[in-house]
Amino acid sequence: MAKSNRVRIVGGDWRSRLLPFPDVVGLRPTPDRVRETVFNWLGQTMEGKRCLDLFAGSGVLGFEALSRGARQVVMVERDSKVARALKENAATLKAVNCELVVADALKFIEQDARRFDVVFVDPPYQMNLLPLVLPGLLPHLEGDGLVYAESDAPLDFEAEWQVWRQGRAGQVHYYLLKKAD
Repeated sequence: MAKSNRVRIVGGDWRSRLLPFPDVVGLRPTPDRVRETVFNWLGQTMEGKRCLDLFAGSGVLGFEALSRGARQVVMVERDSKVARALKENAATLKAVNCELVVADALKFIEQDARRFDVVFVDPPYQMNLLPLVLPGLLPHLEGDGLVYAESDAPLDFEAEWQVWRQGRAGQVHYYLLKKAD
């Protein structure tokens, strides 16, 4: 892995730890500044939360949640090379509450029935998967569950979603969504 292919955890027990990730087309970790903002919105601590990191990629969103006390993080990644790096990083961090699922994200949400407090959705931008993924997440959210969604363009959401918070950093548009009332 190239030396530049490393991402830093910005908060919690593993703050400042650098994690390597493979050079794979479309894999771009959520920037530090965006993660800091999102975890400020989520309340810094993730104590007791169950999280799903779809399209895990570098795994930085899931590892960030674990670093801040999440009870469990399920990472879903279909690329075997990327999944291997996630497994190695979880072992390095001794992240016992991390479950890695090597699968297609859409198939995972169709087949898995678990519910989560926070779902991170940051698919490869060029694949335009958010409109396909978001409707399938509703049954996976706890009552007050939140979805983090990231895109390279501003997004409009279906009526079943309420934008709770949103931001932009350069080309990155990011949102915290909850079920509409």
